[in-house]
Amino acid sequence: MHTKLPLGAGQASQQLTGPDGRRDVVSDAAAVIVLVKRLEPDQAAVTLQLPLTAEQRSVLRGRRRTSCGREVVLQLPRDGALQPGDQLTDAQQSVLVEVTAAPEALMRVQAPTPLELMQAAYHLGNRHVALELHDQELLLPEDAVLASMLEGRGLHLSRCNRPFAPERGAYGGHAHG
Repeated sequence: MHTKLPLGAGQASQQLTGPDGRRDVVSDAAAVIVLVKRLEPDQAAVTLQLPLTAEQRSVLRGRRRTSCGREVVLQLPRDGALQPGDQLTDAQQSVLVEVTAAPEALMRVQAPTPLELMQAAYHLGNRHVALELHDQELLLPEDAVLASMLEGRGLHLSRCNRPFAPERGAYGGHAHG
């Protein structure tokens, strides 16, 4: 995605080059931060927090808003989904933004026995559903069809709104670099 940001009258501008070599025009006075690089954790004090849903953490390009409302543009190399705790910066490394897990509308699945909970995880995994696994419960995005299937198996469902950190899967390794 090539992003050209509009300049207001009398505003100075600068050109930033992203990791893919494309150039963007950014106003010095604009509130937009172009994030182009991942950092190793704890390199510096976090300046801003960027709450993203599990789905948003898999999209490494586009406009987002920090928790305080600052607009940022993601232009990150495509080297795996973002994870809560990942730290991002701009080309000049003048700002540090930490990725956090945004609250999402989820279903909580509980079962009378550990085996029944494991069977539910099996059937949901067979449908490639994103799951967060815990000893006594499963969390998954709200879905009426899946809710019906799970209730039909005698499982207890409740709704919650909280950060979602699904399992990354067998091939979902993540490396910083």
